[in-house]
Order: sequence, then structure tokens, then C-alpha cells
Amino acid sequence: MARGIPVLIVAGFLGAGKTTLLNHLLRQRDARIGVVVNDFGAVNIDAMLVAGQVDAMVSLGNGCVCCAVDVGELDEMFERLSQPRNRIDVIVVEASGLAEPGNLIRMVLGSDNPRIHYGGLLEVVDAEHFDDSRALHPELAAHLRLADLVVLNKADRVPEQRLARLRAEITEAVEPAPVYATTHGRIDPHLLFDVPERGEPTVAEQLSFDELFADHDHHHDDGHRHLHDDYDTVTFTSATPLDPRRLVEFLEKSPPGLFRAKGHAVFAVPGEHRKFLLHMVGRHVVFEPVTARGESDETCVVLIGSGMDAEAVTARLRDAVHPDTEPLDAQTLLGVWHYVPRALSDTLEYADMPE
Repeated sequence: MARGIPVLIVAGFLGAGKTTLLNHLLRQRDARIGVVVNDFGAVNIDAMLVAGQVDAMVSLGNGCVCCAVDVGELDEMFERLSQPRNRIDVIVVEASGLAEPGNLIRMVLGSDNPRIHYGGLLEVVDAEHFDDSRALHPELAAHLRLADLVVLNKADRVPEQRLARLRAEITEAVEPAPVYATTHGRIDPHLLFDVPERGEPTVAEQLSFDELFADHDHHHDDGHRHLHDDYDTVTFTSATPLDPRRLVEFLEKSPPGLFRAKGHAVFAVPGEHRKFLLHMVGRHVVFEPVTARGESDETCVVLIGSGMDAEAVTARLRDAVHPDTEPLDAQTLLGVWHYVPRALSDTLEYADMPE
């Protein structure tokens, strides 16, 4: 559900920088990260490195995570990591370079664990060797089309003009998914998940390998600067209820660069007094109807991405505001109900849903 723990899948072919990105996330001091890595060839070494940096880590010992015969095996790992006592904020599944991302996505979406939800597929690609990787792995194009966010790593190793052409080429293939250029796997965690505010020591202060993995690589002898994109946020509020059809259209044809959306919407349907919580990552949308209980009846949605056109995003959302001159009926909510999880729909009264 929208308020569960996001499960991020980090995929990419060997050498793209997946583990470097993961280690970068683990070095930050604000969130508790649960990790699932698969012991496959040389990744065993990476698994041992990661294990010292997180206090809840599960390792697959029988090959790629996507090759597990029983989906319940992965569910068991999610169950262990998502226990409330672990206070995990995000679970990261680092796929083998040979893993099939589509299988991983289906495993996460098919999980019956109510404490987790799909947090997106991050496909990491090597800017320096992109052409070689594509020639060696023709399936790369299909993997990129599944991605909710493409991380163009090692951006400092190619000339600026080459980098611009490369990200334009990838953007054309994956749009509207954002393409985030970076070096050394550095990416702002706020783009990927909600970083909590805690008035207590964070997990990083409890890590046995904290000194060993201190971030000493800010400067390198090669003289390259550390390129990385910023993330963008747009907050949209409206005291006037929305047309559910227009909001669904906005989400289904999301603007370029949008990675996540969260918040709640109020719809201009007579007799509908609930808010609908919204959680979106990439192409995956979830709505959850909740009783307002005296809270503000305004719509408020926060959109997070990289390379978004804030004015265009806001203008499209303004178009979703419903004019009072056109009455709506319950049928207009059908598109929203399409994105309410079946398990939740089954608990609601039949009369609550349009026929």
C-alpha cells in the first residue's frame, strides 16, 4: 500500500555501477536501508561489503534473485526485512547483472506482504561503455523500456557533447521516465524514497564498518569533477475538487522526468466525501480511498523527478480542476477505482463503488 516500505530494484549489467550506487545510499545518514543482494559470481564479494553496512540483510545463496523457483522465497526475505522492529525505511534489491528486471518487478508487485509496495526499477547504465554494452547485450533496450528511472553512471568519463547525445538517445527510448546522469553512483536519496526525520541516532551511527566505508573518494587524481543531476519537486494544491478522469489521464500520460507522485486528491463527484490517497512510481499508480475525518478537503499532490518542466506539470494539473458548470457522476470514478488494489476493494462495501 501507499504507506508501506518501498522496494527499489537496482538492475544493470555487470560493471555499470549498481553496487557503487547502493554503497553510496548506505553511506548517507538519514535512512535505514534493508538490502537483498544475490550471491552470483563476483557479487559475493560485494555482498560481504554491503553486509557490514546494514543491520538487516538477506543474501540469496542459489543464484539470481529472479531465478528463485518459489516467489515465496523472496516474500520471506521481505517479511524479515519489513518487520516493524527493524524500522526499515526502504528495501533495495540489487539484481545480478544477468537478472531479468521484468521478473523482479512481477515478484514485488505479486507479493502479499501488506507492509511493502513497489518502489521502482532503477536501471544503471555505463555512459563510457554504453555502445559496447548494447552490442553485447541486445536485451538492454527492452530492460531500459521497463525502467522507472535510468541512472546514467560514469558521466564524467565521456565528453560533454557525447553525454548530451547519449542521454537524448536514452530519453527518446524511455520517455517519460527520467534519465539521471551521475558519477560514482551518487544519487540523492530524496529522489528515490521519503527520507524520514528522526530525533534519534540513525543506523549509520551503529554500523560496524562505518569508518571503513567513510566517503573518502570525493577527490580523485584524475581531476574529473563529480557530475550529478539535481532532483525536482512540484507541489500542487487545489481547494476546488478535481475531475478524476483528467487526473487519471495525467498519471497515465505522465510528463517527462516524473518519477514519483504522492499525496491525496478530492474529486468533484456528488456524494463522494472521501479523499483518495495517491502513490505513483514510474508507470505504477495506486489510489486508496480514506475518510477525511475533518481534515482539510484540499487536494495536495507532491511530484518528484529529474528534468521536469515545473510550469508544464502545474498547468496540466490545473486542467484537472473541475469547473462547477459540468456535473459529474459516480461513473467518472471508474478510472480511479481501476488503480485501487483488489485486496482493498474487496474490503469496501459494494455500494461504495460505481456500477
